[in-house]
Amino acid sequence: MFGTHYRIERKSVVLAVAIMIVASIGGLIEIAPLFTIDETVETDPNMRVYTPLELAGRNIYMREGCYACHSQMIRTLRDEVERYGPYSLAVESKYDHPMLWGSKRTGPDLARVGGKYSDQWHTAHLTNPRDVVPESIMPRYSFLRAAPLQTAHLADDLRALRRVGVPYTDEMIANATADAAAQASPDDDTAGLVKRYGDATQVRTFDGDKDTVTEMDALVAYLQILGKLSSAAHTPPPVQTAQK
Repeated sequence: MFGTHYRIERKSVVLAVAIMIVASIGGLIEIAPLFTIDETVETDPNMRVYTPLELAGRNIYMREGCYACHSQMIRTLRDEVERYGPYSLAVESKYDHPMLWGSKRTGPDLARVGGKYSDQWHTAHLTNPRDVVPESIMPRYSFLRAAPLQTAHLADDLRALRRVGVPYTDEMIANATADAAAQASPDDDTAGLVKRYGDATQVRTFDGDKDTVTEMDALVAYLQILGKLSSAAHTPPPVQTAQK
């Protein structure tokens, strides 16, 4: 075997052809599945988009490097499904730019953390993780509670995402700043927010402080929606009937 390899290495043309053949095989294995992507990737016509507040929380999640320790993709392995819930589907990341699947889990997977814990738990955990999980090695993010959320740029964020396929409307973009504040201020008029993003929109003071919309509000709002943008993973597949 090695003798054949050595002979090929001594002939540059033969070596170049061999490299191209091997590279072509690898490329074909990666490219071929794309031709059937419409048949293999799920669809969900009822999938919702991130609200401006949730999107701001996602930006904070990326800014603080949370994705380096937490994945957002449950594999099809039995132990993962039993621990975290139904395995992740491609459609659930349809509006994620960039996707945050991850591959390293210093902490648990967060793909279905939405609704698993209360807002108070998340706020306490982010403020000082050891208060709720004594063995945690996660750093503190207490400063988020004192940082007012900057919302002036959110319309631009929505506009940029629309250019890559996220179906934000002109009305959503025009009201992005107001909607971010309204979602964390239940005493304000939230009818417009709910009309634009649906009745399932979570409206409350996520960090417990009614006076200021903070970065903690945004991050908790984002965590509480993970796994809830689409119900595809919780919907049983259609039953295939035998054709006569």
